[in-house]
Amino acid sequence: MEEIGIPELDLEQVVELCERAEQAGRDYVLSQVSTSRIVTLDVTVDAEGTKPVTAKVEVRVVLSPLMKDFDVEALTKEATKRAFAEIEEYLRELKCKSTKY
Repeated sequence: MEEIGIPELDLEQVVELCERAEQAGRDYVLSQVSTSRIVTLDVTVDAEGTKPVTAKVEVRVVLSPLMKDFDVEALTKEATKRAFAEIEEYLRELKCKSTKY
């Protein structure tokens, strides 16, 4: 990921970053598969540090046997990508706010 020059994050901002990324990953999966077809959906986002922030995203999906032909790997990869995109968007928002002061 490119350096986007964000300020040091406080604990509240790190928590929000994780929550937003988790929701983005979850929303993507739920937009692709009905909740009745999902056995397990785990989206975990861990962030370390405040400047720079290092984020790790894991998406685990187990679908109903009725979905045996569904490409779960592609689904989890795209959900992970969406979570990281949300992280980048949030950090860019913070950068814009910090340059206004």
